[in-house]
This record gives sequence, structure tokens and C-alpha cells, in this order.
Amino acid sequence: MHIEPGIVDGAKMALAYTTAAGATAYGAKLMVDDIKARNAGSFALRAVLATVGTFVFFEVLPHFPVGVSEVHFILGTTLLLILGAGPAAFGLAAGLGLQGLLFAPSDVPMFFVNVTTLLVPLFAIHALAKRVVPADKAYVDMDYHEVLKLSAAYQGGVIAWVAFWVFYGQGAGAETFASVGTFAAAYLLVILIEPVVDLAVLATAKTLRGLEGSAAVERRLYARA
Repeated sequence: MHIEPGIVDGAKMALAYTTAAGATAYGAKLMVDDIKARNAGSFALRAVLATVGTFVFFEVLPHFPVGVSEVHFILGTTLLLILGAGPAAFGLAAGLGLQGLLFAPSDVPMFFVNVTTLLVPLFAIHALAKRVVPADKAYVDMDYHEVLKLSAAYQGGVIAWVAFWVFYGQGAGAETFASVGTFAAAYLLVILIEPVVDLAVLATAKTLRGLEGSAAVERRLYARA
């Protein structure tokens, strides 16, 4: 979902700075809440794991340019369910920043656009999870339909934000519609694959009951709300 440099530029970047600042502020609140509920050491461990995971998603998993952006297997739902919303938000932002600085310097000017695109859908599924997953069910016991709702919401949010930035930056011409449509169609592959990955990860976690209560995972992974 790396939006190509130049899609949004000049004075229009002011909106990206504003949305990124808002996302950062809300992410910081989630981080503080997590530290209060657990402790700083647990948060730091999970934040590092989320950062490494995000970096791997961007650089190791298959990714390819399509139209106005790139298609990445950004497993935001996986990070949320396994590590928690606060660490996931930190990891997505930090992993995106590291990937840009180390491997794609040309993407750095678009950091604020891209970080908004990653974080706002994460916050949306964090709220959605409270409605989708019953309070008496641990995340490891989620079924396919519950996981699909979260995964589709996250990836759909990414597509929506990419489309917004492209239309905002380039206007609503026929070429722009075609480029966004091509990107959205390619991203459907991610929507199909991520729920399967999420279920596989949750099934693995279910067999690792020794992690229950561990500082390395989200408490809700094994516990009821």
C-alpha cells in the first residue's frame, strides 16, 4: 500500500500531516492504556515483535507495484489479535519508517500519507473486534467468519485510504479511476489470503498454551473480555 511519491505533494501534504498527527495521538493513547493494563516491559516486548513483523511483511513477503501503489501482505489483523492494538500501532508505524529509511528512501516523503493508511484501519478493527468477538470468547477460539470480518475491514480500510489519497492528490480523472480500480482489484488477493493466515496463526497459538499470561502476547488472545 505504499503510495507512489508525488501522488500527494505540495500544500496538499498538510492534510497528511494532520491525519498522521491524529493517528499518532490516538495510537499513543492505546499505548498508554496498554502499559497501564500490563506493564512497560510487556508493551516494549510486543512493540518490538510488531515492528519486526511489519518489517518482514514489507520486505520479505511478496510485494509488487500495481497502479498508484504497491500490494503488500500487511497482516494488521494478525498483529492486533496476537500483540494488541497499542503494540500493533507502534509496530506498523516503526516498521514502515525503518523500511523506508533502510530500503526505500524515496518513500520517506510519503510516510505521513502511508502511516495514516495503515493506522486508521487498525483503530477501526480494534473497535470492531469488541462487537464481532463475543465477550465470552478468547481470540484463539474465533471462527472464520469473525476473522474474515476483521480482515476484510482492515484491508478494505487500506484500499479506501489509498483511493482517497489518490483522488485527493490527482483529481478524479478517468486515468485515476482506472489506476485505483486496478490497485483495488489486486488487493482483493490480500483480503482472500489474510483470514486464512490469521486462522492458522490463531490455531498455532491455541496449541501453545504455555504462552497464556505471557508478556509476549495480547491478554485477550487466551482470556475472555
